Amino acid sequence: MKPSDLTKIRTLSSPTVHPDGRDVVFVVSRPDVEDNRYRTSLWRLDLSTDDARPTRLTSSTRDSAPAYSPDGTQLAFLRAGDDGPPQLHVMPADGGDARRLTDQPLGVGSVSWSPEGTQLVYAARIPEQGRYGTDDAVKPDQEAPRLIEHSTYLADGLGYVLDRPSKLFLLDLADLPDPDGPDADELPPSTQLTSGRGDDSAPVFLHAGTRIAFVASRDRRGAWTPDTLVSDVCSVDLRGKGFRRHTDRTGSVGSVHVGPDGTAVYGAADLGSSKQDFVARNAVLRRLDGPGVALTDAETDHLACAPVIGGDGAVVAAFEVRGDTVVRDLTADRVLLEGHVGVTALAAGGDVVVAVAGTREAYSELFVGRSGETLTQRTDFARHLTDTAAPIETEELDATSGDGYPVHGWLVRPTTKPRRKAGHPVILLIHGGPYAQYSGNLFDEAQVLAGAGYAVVMGNPRGGSGYGAAHGRAVKEAIGTVDVADLTALLDHALTLPGLDGSRLGVMGGSYGGLMTTWLVGHTDRFTAAISERAVNAWDSFAGTSDIGWFFADEYAGAFQHEQSPLTWADRITTPTLVIHSERDFRCPLEQGQRLFARLRKNGVPSKLLVFPGEGHELSRSGQPRHRLQRFEHILDWWGDHLR
Repeated sequence: MKPSDLTKIRTLSSPTVHPDGRDVVFVVSRPDVEDNRYRTSLWRLDLSTDDARPTRLTSSTRDSAPAYSPDGTQLAFLRAGDDGPPQLHVMPADGGDARRLTDQPLGVGSVSWSPEGTQLVYAARIPEQGRYGTDDAVKPDQEAPRLIEHSTYLADGLGYVLDRPSKLFLLDLADLPDPDGPDADELPPSTQLTSGRGDDSAPVFLHAGTRIAFVASRDRRGAWTPDTLVSDVCSVDLRGKGFRRHTDRTGSVGSVHVGPDGTAVYGAADLGSSKQDFVARNAVLRRLDGPGVALTDAETDHLACAPVIGGDGAVVAAFEVRGDTVVRDLTADRVLLEGHVGVTALAAGGDVVVAVAGTREAYSELFVGRSGETLTQRTDFARHLTDTAAPIETEELDATSGDGYPVHGWLVRPTTKPRRKAGHPVILLIHGGPYAQYSGNLFDEAQVLAGAGYAVVMGNPRGGSGYGAAHGRAVKEAIGTVDVADLTALLDHALTLPGLDGSRLGVMGGSYGGLMTTWLVGHTDRFTAAISERAVNAWDSFAGTSDIGWFFADEYAGAFQHEQSPLTWADRITTPTLVIHSERDFRCPLEQGQRLFARLRKNGVPSKLLVFPGEGHELSRSGQPRHRLQRFEHILDWWGDHLR
């Protein structure tokens, strides 16, 4: 795989299954480097036959988030114009013209149908007057100053949030104008259900459609509670009145899910006595109106994506396990999908369960099963890439850390002959999070590096997910200890294999992986060169500039923030280092990279700073296609200069 092959990757998302299980509609996205945007459209797969091929349903190129109505006759989805925000649309399920239903200035977020299919509830951010284009006479740099009183005022990928809170709206399809009448182009009215400060998100109809449930940080009277990780399941009636809080103000709720039979479940992570201890705290699924019995285990079950509820009320969820994902029917205690798959989305309808998952050979495919059957792959979107860039196989690695702890990972070895007798140069790739996991499945980062002739070692040291919560919590107030030992053990084990040149070693990672990269080159000179990307390098300024800094540093580094900051040890660095950062990264702000680069330059270390304008923390995954391509080119240039 080469950097230019990014355009051949097809990513699937947001599946929605017809209520009788006859088909599934989903989103297909592809990067368009020439126009520098992502092309997204809705596709359909007929499930009535085993040999059906997916067909494109919409011709627009910015369609997303499809959702079947409960009777299966209509399809709601979001559509954006070339430059405008996404607006809610609805179309006949069998095809036809789509009707726009909203004109929200900042666009529409999540959408949900009422049980009767006569109403829709959606979330939308409401801008403060005079900001975000609400006044044509006021340009962005002419807006009034922001008087900030709370710590939670920024969000990566969005920017300032307090002056554009997310609120809920109800739309009645009975108010749609006659499509053949004189008012056919008018939009139906939306009723705002919630107001005030703070975000209300993820709305769904509850209690047979008589109430709207949502996630928010609010007290029992409904007042917003700022600067907290605690969030609850809340609800209002269809007039926006009668506020209720359904959960107990102790955890962090992600979302609420309601099945066709009214079964409701939610996932909440326990935050401990401080109500701020989020480190490796797995969300536990519970029934909202049941006895509160946990459906999942807080120690072993880390959700890979949102769960779903089938037509028979069965709760289906996907969990990270040793770099892969297992899909389980929690009601029947049955495994529906396992093996080398990485599930990113689930959907259910009738007796059908659908998963979107990557494999060793594909980035994103649909897996389908009926009535408790094992899910099987039903699409082949990988052909767009694999017809010209065959995936390089991964080799599983098992090593033992210095204290006897097992370390799991993978090696992606080039298929070409090494240029030197000693073997291929080696790059240690470190994941972010840290509570995340690498997989042996197809991964563009590893494939591009291996395709360029580098052997890639990547694994899941302590601190990551997929091996139990204790594994993830091992680095709490212990960064730079067991995680470094595990990474070192995995690399040392890989170097015992034939064809790898231990004299030419590179190390790179992003976010927490960037922290580890900076840490390693500050504590050893074994690496020939390094790339530290979007890193946390200093906890002191991270706590004052990052959108999550006000709690993240305290929980991960605690009283050891100085000792566990890579910048503290930066004067020891002699390894040539490329620092990559984005201008609008509010998760690990640009100053984190600038401070490292300044120290390296002061000390005469060969170094460069690569800064991407307009990008946030997710550059390598969802940044502008052109920037993603350019990023790969710069990375290969750096390794070419230092490892080849």
